[in-house]
Amino acid sequence: MDKPTHLIEFEAMLLGRHLYLNSPRARTGGRLERSAYILLSRIRMEGPMSIGQLSDAFGLDASTLNRQTAAMLRGGLVERIPDPDGGMARKFRITDEGEHRLDTHRAEAIQGLEKVMADWDPEEVATFAGYLKRFNTDIENLDERPWPRP
Repeated sequence: MDKPTHLIEFEAMLLGRHLYLNSPRARTGGRLERSAYILLSRIRMEGPMSIGQLSDAFGLDASTLNRQTAAMLRGGLVERIPDPDGGMARKFRITDEGEHRLDTHRAEAIQGLEKVMADWDPEEVATFAGYLKRFNTDIENLDERPWPRP
């Protein structure tokens, strides 16, 4: 672990573990599945999406997305609708319940991050956010799957 990239890989692994395990809902069993959180976030930003569009956006095969969206349908987080643009494929639209659960999950995640960084200077938080954005954007550019940002 003498190279900086080795340290980044190790710390990124721990970050993923900490973010999942330290979510308040993770401890109570009521949190959104990770895949639902990510899919709902993307659908919210882009509007209704088909399995094909989700596959293109995430680089996942249709069978994986069918399992994930079926679970979200059962949970009332999304609904299937005809393509608003008149296409043949049906699309998934986030429901009011999905919006509520996504907002709740995101607020809890932000609250947890604010608790962790309570002793950080605002400049440190902003610098860290900037590096994370750059890191994610560079990954997205290499993968040719940019994530829409507000």
